Amino acid sequence: MEFPTQQKPNDGKIIYPPGVKEITDKITNDEVVKRLKMVVKTFMDMDQDSEDEKQQYLPLALHLSCEFFLRNPNKDVRLLVACCLADIFRIYAPEAPYTSHDKLKDIFLFITRQLKGLEDTKSPQFNRYFYLLENLAWVKSYNICFELEDCNEIFIQLFKTLFSVINNSHNQKVQMHMLDLMSSITMEGDGVTQELLDSILINLIPAHKNLNKQAHDLAKVLLKRTVQTIEPCIANFFNQVLVLGKSSVSDLSEHVFDLIQELFAIDPNLLVSVMPQLEFKLKSNDGEERLAVVRLLAKLFGSKDSDLANQNRPLWQCFLGRFNDIHVPVRLESVKFASHCLMNHPDLAKDLTEFLKVRSHDPEEAIRHDVIVTIITAGKKDLCLVNDQLLGFVRERTLDKRWRVRKEAMMGLAQLYKKYCLHAEAGKEAADKVNWIKDKLLHIYYQNSIDDKLLVEKIFAQFLVPHNLETEERMKCLYYLYASLDPNAVKALNEMWKCQNMLRSHVRELLDLHKQQSSEANNSAMFGKLMTIAKNLPDPGKAQDFVKKFNQVLGDDEKLRTQLELLISPTCSCKQADVCVREIARKLANPKQPTNPFLEMVKFLLERIAPVHIDSEAISALVKLMNKSIEGTADDEEEGVSPDSAIRAGLELLKVLSFTHPTAFHSAETYESFLQCLRMDDDKVAEAAIQIFRNTGHRIEIDLQQIRSTLIPVLHQKAKRGTPHQAKQAVHCIHAIFSNKEVQLAQIFEPLSRSLNADVPEQLITPLVSLGHISMLAPDQFASPMKSVVANFIVKDLLMNDRTNGDKIGKLWSPDEEVSPEVLAKVQAIKLLVRWLLGMKNNQSKSANSTLRLLSAMLVSEGDLTEHKKISKSDMSRLRLSAGGAIMKLAQEPCYHEIITPEQFHLCALVINDECYQVRQIFAQKLHKALVKLQLPLEYMAIFALCAKDPVKERRAHARQCLLKNISIRREYIKQNPMANEKLLSLLPEYVVPYMIHLLAHDPDFTKPQDIDQLRDVKECLWFMLEVLMAKNENNSHMFMKKMCESIKQTRDAQAPDDPKANEKLYTVCDVALCVMNSKIAITLAEAPKEPMLPSRFFTPPDKDFCNDKSYISEETRIHLLTGKPKPTTVLGALNKPLSATGRRPYHRSSGADAVSNASVISESDPTVLLRQRDQISEVSEIGVSENEEHPVRIISATPVKCDAVKIKEVISDQIATPILGAERGKKRPAAAPGTENIHKETEEKKTDDVGPTPPPKPRRGRPPKSESQGSAAKNDDSSKPSGRGRKRAAASQESAAGMEAGNAKVPKQDLTAKKTAQRQMDLQSSVCLGSEGDFLWEIESSPGYTASDTELFSACENSQETEDTQIEESSFLKVKRKVLKTRQK
Repeated sequence: MEFPTQQKPNDGKIIYPPGVKEITDKITNDEVVKRLKMVVKTFMDMDQDSEDEKQQYLPLALHLSCEFFLRNPNKDVRLLVACCLADIFRIYAPEAPYTSHDKLKDIFLFITRQLKGLEDTKSPQFNRYFYLLENLAWVKSYNICFELEDCNEIFIQLFKTLFSVINNSHNQKVQMHMLDLMSSITMEGDGVTQELLDSILINLIPAHKNLNKQAHDLAKVLLKRTVQTIEPCIANFFNQVLVLGKSSVSDLSEHVFDLIQELFAIDPNLLVSVMPQLEFKLKSNDGEERLAVVRLLAKLFGSKDSDLANQNRPLWQCFLGRFNDIHVPVRLESVKFASHCLMNHPDLAKDLTEFLKVRSHDPEEAIRHDVIVTIITAGKKDLCLVNDQLLGFVRERTLDKRWRVRKEAMMGLAQLYKKYCLHAEAGKEAADKVNWIKDKLLHIYYQNSIDDKLLVEKIFAQFLVPHNLETEERMKCLYYLYASLDPNAVKALNEMWKCQNMLRSHVRELLDLHKQQSSEANNSAMFGKLMTIAKNLPDPGKAQDFVKKFNQVLGDDEKLRTQLELLISPTCSCKQADVCVREIARKLANPKQPTNPFLEMVKFLLERIAPVHIDSEAISALVKLMNKSIEGTADDEEEGVSPDSAIRAGLELLKVLSFTHPTAFHSAETYESFLQCLRMDDDKVAEAAIQIFRNTGHRIEIDLQQIRSTLIPVLHQKAKRGTPHQAKQAVHCIHAIFSNKEVQLAQIFEPLSRSLNADVPEQLITPLVSLGHISMLAPDQFASPMKSVVANFIVKDLLMNDRTNGDKIGKLWSPDEEVSPEVLAKVQAIKLLVRWLLGMKNNQSKSANSTLRLLSAMLVSEGDLTEHKKISKSDMSRLRLSAGGAIMKLAQEPCYHEIITPEQFHLCALVINDECYQVRQIFAQKLHKALVKLQLPLEYMAIFALCAKDPVKERRAHARQCLLKNISIRREYIKQNPMANEKLLSLLPEYVVPYMIHLLAHDPDFTKPQDIDQLRDVKECLWFMLEVLMAKNENNSHMFMKKMCESIKQTRDAQAPDDPKANEKLYTVCDVALCVMNSKIAITLAEAPKEPMLPSRFFTPPDKDFCNDKSYISEETRIHLLTGKPKPTTVLGALNKPLSATGRRPYHRSSGADAVSNASVISESDPTVLLRQRDQISEVSEIGVSENEEHPVRIISATPVKCDAVKIKEVISDQIATPILGAERGKKRPAAAPGTENIHKETEEKKTDDVGPTPPPKPRRGRPPKSESQGSAAKNDDSSKPSGRGRKRAAASQESAAGMEAGNAKVPKQDLTAKKTAQRQMDLQSSVCLGSEGDFLWEIESSPGYTASDTELFSACENSQETEDTQIEESSFLKVKRKVLKTRQK
């Protein structure tokens, strides 16, 4: 299109405005400027309607576009010319007076260049520049350029100029005119070229954005204004780069993701066509590319005002899929995004939860760590942003294998607790939501890792009970925290104080050694003490060097020793402790060494031993709080605790502190408060108060006479007529704090011994307790008087008489409150006998022999000593437990251990196979407690081998944990104590093997040495112990144990040396043990480290003329034992058989436990099966009957299905070959209700068609049958027949009521193989990362499923460290399951 031509005047003469002379290059610049100003004024005043003037000045307009003006070096001339030209375009609009395209291009480029003058707002000419801009914007003069072929060059130059000159000194009008100018070009043209688009978008790139924020803002507003026009151009640009990969189309190609983020923030409509392209990029094969897209989308979805997730659900779902990306950085970036998303978009939390759950088990430590950071960050901003499920993920990670992850989870939870519970920043509802945190954090103290323990202590001091609070506020916090903790958390907190106090005593002993003269013995003792202290610090290996260095500093610096002595002194206050710690740290600090690991280690030590919470002032504050609770003036209810609970918990807290800080209690005011507690009706409160007096009252007699005179009659009264616990504490209190204790105890002993009356058993219990403890504490004074009491009353009148008739068909166990007073009195009478003997500590009067015979008789008679059959079954269980515990207690005293015969030891051992669940449970706990303190001889550890026969899986697991703990403690003790090498026979765990072999050889269940079933039971018992012992081959211990077995075969049974059958059984058990060992021992040329010594009480000395090289088990039997070939499925009878002195009725293990194990193996390739079966098991368990009932009716809503033994065997071998151990390790397994196996059921089911004909009942005892059908057929017969002499074994197990359904599922091998193959190909979204480091270990919780004592003994299961012991336990779990499954097939 051609521009219309303007007709020049006929004469062509240039007419200037009035008063303006001709403007030529002959005049000076100043004169040019002067004349041009008048011309500008003339054009400024003209309008479009002045046709005559337009015609008149047309030559002048053409003249102003000549090269003289456009190329003039004077900027004022150029500015004035530009203003004239802008006005000319205004006046002559819509037609320009210039016809040449080249001339127009030169003019607009010239005008554009002049716009650079807008940059300096302080310039005298700025108003003219502004006028120029305003004129161009108002008239839209640049729109003329659309008709030019190369208009794009002009527009690009214009846009670049405007973006470059804009700055923060410009007002709103300047920006608006610029926008008008650029938006008119953008919106009214045919389209935006890529170069022009680049000139706009380049201002959005972060680097340019930081250089000129005003240009960035201008571009934002321009894009927002022109969104409809520019969106297709933007879409085309991103399509070229993202989809077609043409990075050369623009210099901004490498910044596409930054641009998308900026454009989305400006207006999401700009990217309507771009978002599907991002979904395509999310599925790219290039991990780095996916990572870049994920980073971009994380910002888009997570920005505060974004609604992209709801607007574009397909893209959101595709993005969530990247949480399971195979590329680690992509998953990591996805997790980091979740934090912003939770904070800015709480409504998306539901979508994120499931993906965060999977990532919380990610095999990568950094991802698990960031999941915790994500959840905690959101929770700290607002607790409403995180649901209970998300907090549950953090809770799980407190048991992670990696220390960094555990630490982050624990610290995060601690911060939430402090914010919402301690400071109550979000009200009561939020506090209740995270109230569980305090219990969970303290439970972690059960972990074996010293790092975990130290972190719990730090959290307690900084977050649970902040040590920097004022004393009253701090104690109030502690008082109500202690009252609201669950029992396991209370135990953990008590243990924490105990460990800190123990470490203080070690440091105190170290300082005492420094005061002694240097000697070899002193140096040796000091070295041992340093090693002990180092074990209580992180990284004990490095800590040893630092502790040695610290010890050298202590030896050289007396002032430092003085500060340390003050710190650990009983009278040190919290404020003094703070000063001491800072002073010691200052002395050890090195200014030239900013990071000082030695100083950090010393600080760890000081923080553990410094009394930062408790001192005399703190105890007084606690006592005042308790008094307020007693008076009813405390705000207990506001703190969520009832007054009674607060008083009881407060006194328990003071009782614990009385052990660790006894000196802090010594004040009349404090003791007056405890005297008031003694007068309260609450028995627990009074008992705790007496114990506090016992622990802290060693100076009452000297300093507080008034308290003494008031306390004595109260203690006498409690010893005579208080509860049994109060009586015990009262006697001990008198013995501990009074100098004339003999007189005081005599005043209690004499009236009590005279008033004993067996006809009133309920009044006997407290006197028996008091008499027993008096005789134990003061044997010289009361041993002789007690002998007549024992002979005439305890044995003859009380134990040998049954005055009341019990329920003969009742339960095997009843709660404490339902036990008859007579039986309670008999239990206390047995304890009195033991205490009396423990006080004497000698057997000169042969009283111990008589007592042991009495206890043995009680075990043989199943608890019914008189055999008049008056006593109930539950009472018999109590008495059996008491008798077994009494023998075990006496065995802890060396003089009595020597006289316990092997037969009595065997009787005691068999209590762990009692028919009553609670008897087995409590006896095992007592056994473990004594063994772990190294109080019982090593032979008693052999008793745990019999636990392989326990019908309840949880009891077997418990026994295994006890073994692990005991063996590790003994090995550690030998390492830490060089003198222990002299007592290896009683300490080395491997020496338990001969005791175990002798015990199993005399097991009443083992009657036929060639019976394959009995041998298999013996093998299981042996392997139960050997598996743990052989986990490590330290000092060639495997060959040592093998040598012991071979040595036993060269001796005879000391219990019956001339009995061929007894010796044959002994040698047979040895061969079974050798068979098991040989299958596990690696081939080695090393010999045993030393010749083993065998206990002479159990084995005769080796006979040089006797060479026993006979094999007592056939090769076929060996194969059966090692391969576990299935026995034919038959219904075995459970009839009684003639019993020996240890006679026991057989018990049967039901298929419940086996079924659960079976399910756990089969379902490992499909986790949903396990969950479904677990739910079924728990459902059925809840339906159950009360435990130990005689004839319960059990309703099971499960449909049994057939079980193919061969198929299951194939599944097992297939599954064991797959390394999926972590899947089982990280999950809690269903627990049967304690005691439910003590039920004699009537047979309700008939044999199915696939079971073979029933053979005559086999007389078997002890070993449970291998399937449900085997144990059910003969139960009616068994429950009604008397057992004669002998203790009953456990009845059929109700370990899992859903066992039939879970265990009898028929699973074809090919189906499982297909599942397994599919699982390997699954995306991370559906995998659980089996065996990964993200899997967590068992978590001990406060739940009805475990008793407090269970929790103590199961604490070893919580170890989240990668110790070898844990690996042993884990690696053997599949083997155990395999074993159980195979026995089911039999």
